[in-house]
Amino acid sequence: MILPDARTVELDSDSRERLRARGLDYRRVDAADEPALDAFIRAIARGFIESEPTAEKIEAARTGQLGRRLIGVFDATSPQRDLPVATVGSWIAPLTIPGGELPMWAVSEVTVAPTHRRRGIARAMLEGELRAAAAAGVPLAGLTASEATIYGRYGFGPATWQTRWRVDTRRAGWGGTDPRGSLQYVDREDAAEAFGELHERTRASRVGEIAGWPLRWRQLSGAVPGDPHGSSVRAVRYLDPEGVLRGAMAFRIVESDTDWARSRLEIRHLIGETSDAHAALWRFALQHDLVGTVTAEMISLDEPLPWLVADSRAAVRTVEDHGWLRVLDVPAAFAGRSMAAPLDVVLRVEDPLGIAGGSWRLESGSDGSCRAVAAPDAEAEIDLGVGELASLYLGGVSARSLAQAGRVRGDAAAVAALDAALRIDGAPFLSIMY
Repeated sequence: MILPDARTVELDSDSRERLRARGLDYRRVDAADEPALDAFIRAIARGFIESEPTAEKIEAARTGQLGRRLIGVFDATSPQRDLPVATVGSWIAPLTIPGGELPMWAVSEVTVAPTHRRRGIARAMLEGELRAAAAAGVPLAGLTASEATIYGRYGFGPATWQTRWRVDTRRAGWGGTDPRGSLQYVDREDAAEAFGELHERTRASRVGEIAGWPLRWRQLSGAVPGDPHGSSVRAVRYLDPEGVLRGAMAFRIVESDTDWARSRLEIRHLIGETSDAHAALWRFALQHDLVGTVTAEMISLDEPLPWLVADSRAAVRTVEDHGWLRVLDVPAAFAGRSMAAPLDVVLRVEDPLGIAGGSWRLESGSDGSCRAVAAPDAEAEIDLGVGELASLYLGGVSARSLAQAGRVRGDAAAVAALDAALRIDGAPFLSIMY
């Protein structure tokens, strides 16, 4: 599949005209124009209620925008007319799906200034991104959501989940095996390099993962200037018995106000290529001197931690939606996906934007290959929204569960067959935010 550079894709004319009618200018921001890019970065910081970025932090953030399509909405009546009142950034990223990889239109940095709420700006930007992505031939769009109630209206559905953990180390103990390799402290820049190397080596094995980028790894390792906690971040790497890098972790320790010996170790990022590396990094955190609590987030739904400690009740888990998907091209999305069981079912997909809606016959054979073909005259066996289709797509959501909730409607046997065909081993997982 030959895809364009997202930066060259035309702006959506409907969104431009809709915002123009409200006295707003919807236009591209050139990452090569340093003052314009810096204003874009400042607007993002404002949108995510961060402090005004320092010159040092802005300089570091510029590298994260290279290669991205940057769109700003401007209000000429504002005293800060060069500062966007709304932002969105996007690029085409490889997404790991069951059986392979597909290009995904990654949507990020969606902000609207509080002074410009309720003017249809977010809707125009999001719909514009989806129409642009569909016109460019990208089969899927994705994002990570700061709030769970925003993106369903645009046809996105939650498709991967993250877990947060809080572990009482005194109670937990250790119930796993003794790792065979070794742990070493590394500096923050080396940790960022290790995260990138490990992520790229492993992402093809984790359904739901996308490619990372250098700035993200430096942010997680505390290496980016201006990080308020950067100087307190430390990192370790795990080498197997042959000396090969197999895991890395960045963390910081927050001293307890009441008992220094029960400080809190916060894991910022943990990645293990092997089960031995994964266990070794957890053991290091749980047995760290002067630590009474270990916290972690962005951990997979099928995390084995309860089986690594002696008392599983000491490890408390909360679950939260994380990666959201949006189907833009049904035939292309399913042509790239392998299926776990034979299937022949007609789906009627409702899409309020008219991008992926219609009736589709979904077929797969014993070899796992799949195809979706338009079936406008066929009687639908299953009715669902495009957001529900996106939630089902990676295999992390049960069609039966959605049917019980009334989100999927249709013949019980057809729903069961769809469930069996979409099943995957493990849980889909996205280890980063974007």
